[in-house]
Amino acid sequence: MKTVIFAALAAAAVSAPAFAQDAAPFTGPRAGVLLGYDKFSGKDGFSYGVSTGYDLAVTPNITFGPEVSFSDTTTSGNGVATGSEISRDLAASVRLGYIVTPRALAFAKVGYANTRIDFGGAGAAFEGVRYGGGVEFAVTGNTYISAEYQRSEYEANIGGRDAGVVGIGFRF
Repeated sequence: MKTVIFAALAAAAVSAPAFAQDAAPFTGPRAGVLLGYDKFSGKDGFSYGVSTGYDLAVTPNITFGPEVSFSDTTTSGNGVATGSEISRDLAASVRLGYIVTPRALAFAKVGYANTRIDFGGAGAAFEGVRYGGGVEFAVTGNTYISAEYQRSEYEANIGGRDAGVVGIGFRF
């Protein structure tokens, strides 16, 4: 029995680094900037922000990890109230990725979104769920570019939000 346990532990120790090596360009901590198109309640704008996350190799081709982002937008007059302005947007998600090629990762994500809307000096924060997906391309071992679609659905029937963003980031 001890031999079987030792053999299983040895196999796990040898295979874990192999998983990390196969998924190497897509594992570990990362941080980047995002820019793109934003549409909220029928109004268009420009979205810009930052994101950070940590990806773990689950298998040689699958990654999983948390992600947080902070962004802002030029979208205003969203239909909730004339003269309103969309302010900061916070999100916390989990991301599941599949390594399509050694340099390309397709991913899906789902999580929590919190957006602030200012109404002439006063404001309110609205919570909701964010989901989406995209692709990430490893330019080098530490640098990546990405493109993704994000959809947010908010409480209080204030409407949904669509964003198409591109990004550039670095892995550490």
